[in-house]
Amino acid sequence: MTDTTLPVPQLPPLRRNSGFRNFWFSRAVSGLGSAVTTVALPVLVFQQSRSPLLVSLVAAAGTLPYLAFGLIAGAVADRVDRRTLMIVTDCLSALCLGSVPLAQALHVLTVGHVVVVAFVSSSLSLFFDAGGYGFVPALVGKDGLPDANSALYGAETVVRIIGNGVAGVLIALVHPVGTLTLDALSFAGSALFLRAVANSPARAAASGPRPGFRDSVGEGLRFLAGHPTLRVMTVVGTLQSFSGGAIVGQLVVFADRVLGIHGTDGRIGLLYMAWSAGGIGGSLLLPRLRRRYDAFPLLLLVLPVGALLGLVVVLSTDWRIALVALAAWGTAYLVVLVNTMTYSQEVTPAELQGRVNTTRRMLSSGLGVPLGALAASAVTVSAGIRAGMATAVASITLAAIVVWVVRLRGLAGTAGGA
Repeated sequence: MTDTTLPVPQLPPLRRNSGFRNFWFSRAVSGLGSAVTTVALPVLVFQQSRSPLLVSLVAAAGTLPYLAFGLIAGAVADRVDRRTLMIVTDCLSALCLGSVPLAQALHVLTVGHVVVVAFVSSSLSLFFDAGGYGFVPALVGKDGLPDANSALYGAETVVRIIGNGVAGVLIALVHPVGTLTLDALSFAGSALFLRAVANSPARAAASGPRPGFRDSVGEGLRFLAGHPTLRVMTVVGTLQSFSGGAIVGQLVVFADRVLGIHGTDGRIGLLYMAWSAGGIGGSLLLPRLRRRYDAFPLLLLVLPVGALLGLVVVLSTDWRIALVALAAWGTAYLVVLVNTMTYSQEVTPAELQGRVNTTRRMLSSGLGVPLGALAASAVTVSAGIRAGMATAVASITLAAIVVWVVRLRGLAGTAGGA
C-alpha cells in the first residue's frame, strides 16, 4: 500500500481505439435512454396505481438485482464470451421495455407488468455490467483503465443529467409509455455498436477442468476476501455508497427544511444537477490523480476532503453555498468510486473479473445505497434533517478512518520489521 511513483507508459488516446470507441458509444446511447426511463417508469406506475408503495418498488428495482443475482451474474460473465453476453442482454432489454408500449397498444397493460419490467430490465443491466468488467480491461489494457473508466463514468453522468432534464418534456409529448419505446430503441442501438467492436475479447481460457457453478462463485469470493487491499477498498466502497444513498434520499427534505426550497421551486433541480455534475469533474480529475498517486494512497487524500465537503453541506443555510459544496462533494465521491473500480480491475485476474467485481458492487450498490437511504430517513424522523444528512458525513469519515488506520498499521509493521 506504499506510494510508489513509477513512470507511466504513453498510451494512444482512447479515441484511436475503435473497439473502446464503439463500446463508449453503446454506453452513451443506452444510458441516455435509461436516464429518461428512470423518470418515466415511476411516473407511469403512479399514474396507473396512485400507490407510493409501488413507486418505491420501481425505484428499488435499480439495486435489488445486485442482491438477488450479483454472484450469479459474475459467474456467468466469466464462463461465456463477454461481448456476446452484452449484446444478448441489450437485445433482451429492448424487448423487455418494448413490451410496455405493445401491451398498451393491445389495451392489456397492468401495473404489475410495469413493475416486472422495471425489475427485469435492471437485472439485465446487471448481467451487462458483469460482462463489461472484464471486457474493458481487454479492450484498453490495464494501464489504460483510469482513462477508460473516467471516460465511461463521465459520459454516464452527462447523459444522466441530459436524460433526466428532458424526461419531463418527453413525458408530456409522448406519454410515459412513449418514452419507454425510445429506451428500447436505445438498447437496440447499443447492441449494434457492440457488434461493431472488432476482435472482441472472449472469456479468459481456463487452465484445467472448469469448476462447477458453486465452486466458480466461491473462487471469486475467496479472491476478494483474500486480497487485503481490495478487501479494504470494498469496505470503503460500501461506506461510500451508504453516504450516497443518504444524500440522495434526504436531499429534498434538506432543501425544504433547511435551505428554504419548497414545493415546485426549480432550485431543487439545481441541487440534484450539482451533485451529478460533480461526477463530471471527478471523471476529469481521476486520470490526473492516478498518474501521481497509487490507488490506495489516493483514498488517504480524497476521503477526508469528501468528509469536510459533506460537513459544509450539512451546516449550510444558504442554498448557493450548498450548491457549490454539493458539486465539489460529488467530484470527490466519483473519484473514490472510479478509483476503486479501476483498482479492482487492475488486480483481478482476467478469468475472475465478472465474479469479483459483481460481488464488490453487490456489497456497495446492493447493500450500501438502500441501507444509507433507510438509515438517513430513520435518523431524520427521530433527530431532524441535519442529523439525517450527517449520517452521510459520518459514513465517509468512517471510511477515511479505516484507510488511515490500515495505512498507519502498515507503516508500523514496516518499521517494526526494519
